[in-house]
Amino acid sequence: MDSYRINLPADGIPRKWYNVVGDVPDALTPPLHPGTRQPAGPEDLAPIFPANLIEQEMCSDRWVDIPEEILQVLALWRPTPLHRARRLEEALGTPAHIYYKNESVSPAGSHKPNTAVAQAYYNKVAGVKRISTETGAGQWGSALAFGTGLFGLECMVYMVRVSFEQKPYRKSLMHTWGANVLPSPTDQTNAGRKIREEMPDTPGSLGMAISEAVEDAATREDTKYALGSVLNHVLLHQTVTGLEAKQQFEMAGESPDVVIGCVGGGSNFAGFAFPFVPDKLAGQDIKMIGVEPESCPTMTRGEYRYDYGDTEKMTPLLKMHTLGHTFVPPKIHSGGLRYHGMAPLVSALVDKNIIEAQKRHQIACFEAAVQFARTEGIVPAPESSHAIRVAIDEALECKKTGEPKVIGFLLSGHGHFDMSAYDAFFADKLEDYVYPEEAIAKAMKTVPNV
Repeated sequence: MDSYRINLPADGIPRKWYNVVGDVPDALTPPLHPGTRQPAGPEDLAPIFPANLIEQEMCSDRWVDIPEEILQVLALWRPTPLHRARRLEEALGTPAHIYYKNESVSPAGSHKPNTAVAQAYYNKVAGVKRISTETGAGQWGSALAFGTGLFGLECMVYMVRVSFEQKPYRKSLMHTWGANVLPSPTDQTNAGRKIREEMPDTPGSLGMAISEAVEDAATREDTKYALGSVLNHVLLHQTVTGLEAKQQFEMAGESPDVVIGCVGGGSNFAGFAFPFVPDKLAGQDIKMIGVEPESCPTMTRGEYRYDYGDTEKMTPLLKMHTLGHTFVPPKIHSGGLRYHGMAPLVSALVDKNIIEAQKRHQIACFEAAVQFARTEGIVPAPESSHAIRVAIDEALECKKTGEPKVIGFLLSGHGHFDMSAYDAFFADKLEDYVYPEEAIAKAMKTVPNV
């Protein structure tokens, strides 16, 4: 109880992933074929995913075994610590107890290797030689480069152009682990050339980069596609964080009243929050908050309906909260949260009022990040700052009410490669941005009526 850091023993790594579909079966909505708009079967997904991951994508089992080969790699850094943020509590003068699950200790500095290692392994087992992917802030691209390097696979990364320019050392990290990285949209794919012709000055978007990566995989026999968020199997792999945290809260003699994570595609939040869903369904009063940028308000201003996952309409349609697949968010520094859609499972749980969606401006988030760094010592990724902002807001509310709530959030990654964003913040060069309603309405007009 007096510890600043709660560690699990080395054998505390979960040996099974938790699948929320086992407890909320109607959250599993079928993907639709982009051409026929009929439910897509395994054969429709086979050109871009290996069969073993397609099986996980459609799985409804409550628990899924983690292969020993994956556990051996996860053991390089897992279990990760759960910290009691006592210095932050003291600075805020709050009666709340604040905890954070620290995923910044992974080799890539974020939660992303939890699924990157798993996806690299399953592709290796399936005989795949090369993986293509997209990345926003570069966290996912660097994690997949790490994972593919361990299993001897080639890795091709299409990195959103604005992040490629803002975060050059993410690119260097990917190169160090053996990946090839290009700023998207490129002139290497049909999708990229088309986008560049129509929007020559575009900063790029995750939707555009996904189009290029999917085309890359679909047109090469030796290549499959990997996604770092959104899809069911990705969220499944991330549940190691929440499962470990549940053990650690028990060791601390506490149970969280509030569970918080930032959301772009939904993977880090789902990985942390989903293992607590059975407790909430059993009647425990747990507030689960997914926090997104005010400038890319997918859950809070988007619509819950079928849409494409990419700009060029190459992916299956997914039922999700969406701002429209042609939506291009502004150049905010939280590149990992700049996506038009939300994970179908997260979207379904928001629709069922199991999860609460909130949004925050980037300046307030950076203020929270700096306060966290100056009290807890860790410089958080800009994405993680959204969770920190809401954790602080919840703690300050407890200060008003006198309630000693237990607040837990996922620190999804460190910001060591994001210091240019902090430079911009300290120089007062950041701007808060509310996306115009008419721009969202324009993008939503392109969403199919399904």
